[in-house]
Amino acid sequence: MRKRIALSTTQMIMLSFLLAILVGSFLLVLPFASADGTSVSYMDALFTATTSVCVTGLVTVTTATAWSFFGQLVILVLIQIGGLGIITILSGFMIGLHKRIGLGDRMLLQDAFNLSSLSGIVLFIKKVLIGTFIVEGVGALLYMTVFVPEYGVRGIWISIFNAISAFCNAGMDVIGEDSLCGYVQHPMINLVTCLLIVLGGIGYIVWWDVLRVGKNFKKQKFKCFANLTLHSKIALSATGILLLTGAVLFFLFENNNPQTIGNLSLSGKLQAAMFQSVTTRTAGFATVPQQNLTDASAIVSLFFMFIGGSPVGTAGGVKTVTIAVLLISAFAVIRNSEETVLFRRRISKQAVGKAVAVVSMSFVIAFVSTVLLAAVSGAPALDVMYETFSATATVGLSRNLTGSLNLLGKLIIIVTMYLGRVGPISLVIAFNTKKKKQNIIKNPTEEISVG
Repeated sequence: MRKRIALSTTQMIMLSFLLAILVGSFLLVLPFASADGTSVSYMDALFTATTSVCVTGLVTVTTATAWSFFGQLVILVLIQIGGLGIITILSGFMIGLHKRIGLGDRMLLQDAFNLSSLSGIVLFIKKVLIGTFIVEGVGALLYMTVFVPEYGVRGIWISIFNAISAFCNAGMDVIGEDSLCGYVQHPMINLVTCLLIVLGGIGYIVWWDVLRVGKNFKKQKFKCFANLTLHSKIALSATGILLLTGAVLFFLFENNNPQTIGNLSLSGKLQAAMFQSVTTRTAGFATVPQQNLTDASAIVSLFFMFIGGSPVGTAGGVKTVTIAVLLISAFAVIRNSEETVLFRRRISKQAVGKAVAVVSMSFVIAFVSTVLLAAVSGAPALDVMYETFSATATVGLSRNLTGSLNLLGKLIIIVTMYLGRVGPISLVIAFNTKKKKQNIIKNPTEEISVG
């Protein structure tokens, strides 16, 4: 029975994303969804719906010019659904209507957020929805201070769209064809976008843990970090290290590149380097043309895209905590230690196994997608890898390859985006905490050579 229930919840989560994609594609193919009143091709509509629901951001047609207000509204709704999950949103409606959340729905929510317990899950969903809308609302208001003076009334829509897209780590905008390249040295746009991306990608579990510890800041003072849970410590530490390391590397590699940041002021260079470090964490916005990056910066971007954000958030990738657990486990093996320890806490073998499984599966998806896309597109290897890693980790950054993809190329990226969004999640659910009965008779052990 437990096996059947786990399988059904996994299938329902995957099908919910697929259903949202199909419904979105049919809405986007309607004539009044396009800017010129003529239907776009179904492949482009399907690609746009997929990239929206999977909060990826890769586009075959420009969001700002190809779609009418209705089409852009459909895209924004799909982004919000993709960021939170259709199950979360439907549960929010049920809570708002004071309907009872049954055991089956609670199990779906537990699996969707990869939580270890059903206890307090309704309160958790309430806090997620309220927190999301507050952060997105504040972000939209801050954006309006820039976009309304520049675009007038249309600036309100641009602000709302960008705020939701940034928080959900979607990377889509309704400004123009060049993403945020025109605001590479604009402090407000850089700051607000980076904060929304980080808040969405750090994970809701970290939110509540930081707020819990923050309530007793006066008493705890410098012990605040020590009183966080192990998950929060790893997520915050890994995020901080990656953001700082990425900013330094991008600054060094692009400092003398006139096609990216070479001609900017020192302040502009620092802003652009930090933004690139943040956006590669599966956000997809760009303030510098990705095709103009040096090869070194592009390779670093691939690494950061693959890692992504943190668990139980809106970001994609294999996640910061997963990589941290994997690295610490590797160092433990090198030191001949039988336990994987981080922040004076032992990490279970089950968690290490999950980390290996998630990273392995994501790498397989990226590798197969890269080989297939290279075979059908004939594009340079680095451009292909940038596209497929971006799709696998639901990032949305591209080196100008997406728009030139043929039919097979678009299909490959569509499947990759979908697998990148639901694959690792489904894998983690498959390796859940429910224990199976152990066989009394075990297979014999035999030593092999590794490494």
